[in-house]
Amino acid sequence: MTDTLHFDIPYGRGTLPLEIPAGQVEGVLTSRVDEIRSDRGEAEIVRDAMAHPYGGTALKELAAAASTCTVIISDHTRPVPSRVILPPMLTELREGNPDIDITLLVATGCHRGTTAAELEAKLGTEIYQNEKIVVHDATDPDRNEKIGVLPSGADLIIDKTAVHTDLLIAEGFIEPHFFAGFSGGRKSVLPGICDKVTVFGNHCAKFINDPAARTGILADNPIHTDMVSAARQAHLAYIVNVVLDEGQRVAAAYAGDPFAAHEAGCGMVLQYFRTRAIPADIGITSNGGAPLDQNVYQCVKSMTAAEATVRDGGPIIICAECADGIGGDSFYRALRDCRDAQSLLAQISQVPQAETIQDQWQVQILARILIHHPVIMVTRPELAEAIHEMKMHYAANLQEALQMARRMAADSGCRDTQEQKITVIPNGISVIVTD
Repeated sequence: MTDTLHFDIPYGRGTLPLEIPAGQVEGVLTSRVDEIRSDRGEAEIVRDAMAHPYGGTALKELAAAASTCTVIISDHTRPVPSRVILPPMLTELREGNPDIDITLLVATGCHRGTTAAELEAKLGTEIYQNEKIVVHDATDPDRNEKIGVLPSGADLIIDKTAVHTDLLIAEGFIEPHFFAGFSGGRKSVLPGICDKVTVFGNHCAKFINDPAARTGILADNPIHTDMVSAARQAHLAYIVNVVLDEGQRVAAAYAGDPFAAHEAGCGMVLQYFRTRAIPADIGITSNGGAPLDQNVYQCVKSMTAAEATVRDGGPIIICAECADGIGGDSFYRALRDCRDAQSLLAQISQVPQAETIQDQWQVQILARILIHHPVIMVTRPELAEAIHEMKMHYAANLQEALQMARRMAADSGCRDTQEQKITVIPNGISVIVTD
């Protein structure tokens, strides 16, 4: 009897079962974040980080010199545990200055606005009902104000709520990011609370095409360079960033100086999330489940992890519930209306920085992947037609997807279907795949 390996692939709020003959599994790529063990609870981890801030200045000291404070918080597309992070931040702000006027600014970037229901679910009823909350709008020029110019030459235009405050701070989390290197830190400002003009300039075709604009890379990454400049010009003064384990619980926290704390957190993520590529004929991955797999747009991130380990021409299977659909009309239309991925990528590569359009960066990366890999999406059946229109393939379940992938691999010359090798990346968001 052939031994089989069982996997639970994250999908929405649950998992999809997968069984593969052991001899066909070339490797499994996972982070080691769950090796970080602590007897402390999540809130205690955060409080301890705040008690020992990078840079040595406590949040209450910063609050003592401020009449107003804007706290940049994550939006509905991020699994940041705001219910854990915000209470000690708000407490310490008011310890430093009981009369401080606090505004929570939701960093939507160019995402849709976070709804009231999503905010209450994220923040909890007490914070939602008792704190002043502003949802950033990157598309409303009257809500945003130019404060400078980025190294790339793009105008730096940010939310007025962040401009006209005495103290600007942020919460967030640090994970691998497919073109900014890592999330967190400076990313709360750019793209978090920037006007679309600034976001588009930072996410231009030239930068996305740069070989340093990849997962886990900060050095010489032009996107990161712009982001750091934006945070400095906005006078971001303090952050509390966390690292999450595979169960999306706080495993570590970094607080204090935005740049020193973020750098330390990125070092920890690199240590525990980096994994060697294991070349294979087929790759299977997911976007880590909800809320990260809420739409097709977000799922491009995990595709890049599979891209880094699957042989050229090998199919990639991505599992994602996509409860929020495709995730951007311009993203959908660009892929639907193009002749093929090659022509689309060639067209985007010639777009000047000042002419970058909505979702161009995500389209560019997906087109790059599609040139080298057929992509099969296991998702909700109502998205099947749109998936096909976007030059990908739809499968109703993992077994169907694997059968399709085997045929595709065989058609491209990748040996007999029983000899094909598969690399499994249960959570493509949580790994930094290196050569």
